[in-house]
Amino acid sequence: MPLHLVLCQRRISSCSFLSSFKFVFFDSYPPFGSSHFCLCSSRNQSTKTHSVRSSPRPALGPTLKQSPMSYYASLLQSCVVRKAIEPGKQLHARIWQMGISFNPLLATKLVNLYCICNSLTNARLLFDRISKRNQFLWNVMIRGYAWNGPYEIAISLYYQMRDYGLVPDKFTFPFVLKACSALSAMEEGKKIHKDVIRTGLESDVFVGAALIDMYAKCGCVESARQVFDKIDERDVVCWNSMLATYSQNGQPDESLALCRVMALNGLKPTEGTFVISIAASADNGLLPQGKELHGYSWRHGFESNDKVKTALVDMYAKSGSVNVARILFELLEEKRVVSWNAMITGYAMHGHANEALDLFKEMKAKVLPDHITFVGVLAACSHGGLLNEGKMHFRSMISDFNICPTVQHYTCMIDLLGHCGCLEEAYKLIMEMRVEPDAGVWGALLHSCKIHGNVEMGELALEKLIELEPDDGGNYVILSNMYAQAGKWDGVARLRDLMMDKGLKKSIACSWIQVGNKVHAFLSEDASHPKSEAIYAELKRMGKLMKEAGYAPQVGSVFHDVEDDEKVDMVSCHSERLAIAFGLISTSAGTKLLIIKNLRICEDCHVAIKFISKITEREITIRDVNRYHHFKDGVCSCAKELGKIVVERPVDLANIQKEGRGKGAQGAYRAKAQLMGTFGDIDFSILTY
Repeated sequence: MPLHLVLCQRRISSCSFLSSFKFVFFDSYPPFGSSHFCLCSSRNQSTKTHSVRSSPRPALGPTLKQSPMSYYASLLQSCVVRKAIEPGKQLHARIWQMGISFNPLLATKLVNLYCICNSLTNARLLFDRISKRNQFLWNVMIRGYAWNGPYEIAISLYYQMRDYGLVPDKFTFPFVLKACSALSAMEEGKKIHKDVIRTGLESDVFVGAALIDMYAKCGCVESARQVFDKIDERDVVCWNSMLATYSQNGQPDESLALCRVMALNGLKPTEGTFVISIAASADNGLLPQGKELHGYSWRHGFESNDKVKTALVDMYAKSGSVNVARILFELLEEKRVVSWNAMITGYAMHGHANEALDLFKEMKAKVLPDHITFVGVLAACSHGGLLNEGKMHFRSMISDFNICPTVQHYTCMIDLLGHCGCLEEAYKLIMEMRVEPDAGVWGALLHSCKIHGNVEMGELALEKLIELEPDDGGNYVILSNMYAQAGKWDGVARLRDLMMDKGLKKSIACSWIQVGNKVHAFLSEDASHPKSEAIYAELKRMGKLMKEAGYAPQVGSVFHDVEDDEKVDMVSCHSERLAIAFGLISTSAGTKLLIIKNLRICEDCHVAIKFISKITEREITIRDVNRYHHFKDGVCSCAKELGKIVVERPVDLANIQKEGRGKGAQGAYRAKAQLMGTFGDIDFSILTY
């Protein structure tokens, strides 16, 4: 090697952030070699043509006309496009050898390459050695930390940039706001929002979308909406950001309402629009709204989009139509992990443990399960009472798949052990947890103690819950119910006084049912509905028929120290009973009823609805905060193991897939027609073009 190259190599080796690079030194400029031509292929088509021949030299003509700066800048840009860090490091070494590595153009390209390839240490070392940093260079460095973390450094660089004398632009703000979102740093986000206002960029589409996302992640929906309303020309990205804000913060109704406004404004929905809106509908649990979005997505050409179809799988499963969810799942061109998870979790919610485990077995042969998969599997075991299978899958998750249990996994196991009566084993598992138990874990134990009447352990669980959730009155109510069931009225009075002293109130139970295009909501002992008189008359009629059929009210859950007759009146007017009575008088005989409730269904209502389903010959589905309860012929799905789902006629999945692929609207329509013929209980007439 020539002496000047040896000296150059020693000089490079002395620099800490270049010493680990693999160097390839070239004896001439430009360097000859296949890697050179590969990198240049996108810049010069003639180079690509000649690079496959025996001699690359004929391709050098165009590149020799370039200056070294522009030449290496184009090579580095090719590395950036391909995220090719190793060739980029070799180019960095060559540029350093030539003494031009701190040229603003080349340095910016190098920093950009390292940031995109998540090599932030090298990017920062080079960044700190550049004396004159332009706006783009600062933005690139802030973006690198905003994307990859540590996010605090991105925010720190933002303030350093201001001190450097540069004014943040419409690219700076989205990057630093992304870092605030990742940290849920509301106060820092508000300070940066003031800077946005000072620079006059609050109405900018990209900056506005970033502000909306930041406020959404911090749970400040009103501030996000204020930003949204101030954006002059809102594009679909802004609309999607606001839709996601409502959906992520437990306001699915507002998200769906905004989606309708978006459609009326003539904006063309994107994949993201449908995924967000369908997810909001899934959280809402009301099937007609979900079917409306299903038809809307088909009319806009998304019938073959796997991400939209996966969202639909999740929506139908959460809205009580797990059979339709399975059909759509089978129609997916590519079943990703998230698709399998949606279907497995759907089966788990409905108590179809065997179907969930069969699907999990099929999944393992095709894709690698993740931690969310096992949450669904363990939940299925819990809802199905499959103790041995749950233990086996929990151990397999750790030993076979190297997945460390999260709080969600432990919560499922505590719920499974508790419901199976293994309270001591459940408590022991909590003590051995590798992560800190949260309110969900102790809440699962408390509910299990209520089921089995273990007051002593219930008191222990409540003590932990008070530490974690001091303002949640629902935990006190559960223990009060346990005291009431055990006849310990002094304990009931003590807890009631404690709640009053702390200003805590029992969570208000609410149930709702959709009839036609209108949603009807009911509270316990509610008399505000226009048809209240008819509703209570139906409850009275049902009560008489239930008593004749052998129904005996379960009043142990009423923790008020009152006469039994008064307790019976109280439990008979729970919100889900009012919703069912309204459904009975508002729909034709045989119509299935779906009721959503914000709390767990109580013991007496659970027994009563079994009788109602038998007497009225109706299928009644209750989705409470924990799971689905399917009542049919006097039996609930949570009380017995279900077999395979039965449909009205055999389903030829292969033929449906064949008809629906590659044949445009007509093929999709034929597939839709088969779907319509498959399920008599689902009206697909809305899926028109």
